[in-house]
Amino acid sequence: MFKYESIAADIQNKIYSGVYQADTKLPQETALCRLYNVSRITVREALDHLVRQGLITRRRGAGTYVKPIVGENLCPRLLAMSQQFGGFTSDMKGRNVRSQVHEFTLLRAPEKVAEKLQVSNDAFVCYICRTRFVDDAPYVVEYTYMPTDFISGITQEVVSNSIYAYIEGTLKLNIKSAHRSARADLPTEQEQKWLQIKKGEMPVLEIEQTAYLDDGRIFEYSKARHRADCFTLHTVSVR
Repeated sequence: MFKYESIAADIQNKIYSGVYQADTKLPQETALCRLYNVSRITVREALDHLVRQGLITRRRGAGTYVKPIVGENLCPRLLAMSQQFGGFTSDMKGRNVRSQVHEFTLLRAPEKVAEKLQVSNDAFVCYICRTRFVDDAPYVVEYTYMPTDFISGITQEVVSNSIYAYIEGTLKLNIKSAHRSARADLPTEQEQKWLQIKKGEMPVLEIEQTAYLDDGRIFEYSKARHRADCFTLHTVSVR
């Protein structure tokens, strides 16, 4: 194991054990150099490794912070890591994806949404509710909230297609990572209609997500409610 890997592992363990808690600032690089008796280059390699894992984020002019990970009682051995994060349309590349938009509006952020997006309680956010179809079959209902200060200019055409493609292609922002939690639930009556599920036929798999840009800003909080027969969760467990 390289030195930077052992340092990254130690910091990771301190995150999992609560020594470094969510939304708190890590010690400065110079302090970490003294703590581990290594060069600044080695410390930066360790921090870069943790950024790629989605555990920490660098905030310009503010320092390096521990990310708030969705869900409680996180076990590090069950942490799902994905090297690809491009949104639903990217995941379904090569297939015909379309969206039926049910609601697209600006609204004052509900308390939980404001907390997840780290905006003030009186801030307005963009809210999008839509059903995503693949080859004309309904797959998932998405309930998405986005801040309006830097995710701007979203139109009906954008939400009818790929929002992620707009963020990266038009706004020139770099999507970096997402923290997700999954749970099974029963569909609402409205979701039964949108997803074409008969009453009592099957559950939905809900994916709750908080997504980040490469500069640490949170650009999305969402819940995606998938038909159980259209979704497979792939994970890689790390030790």
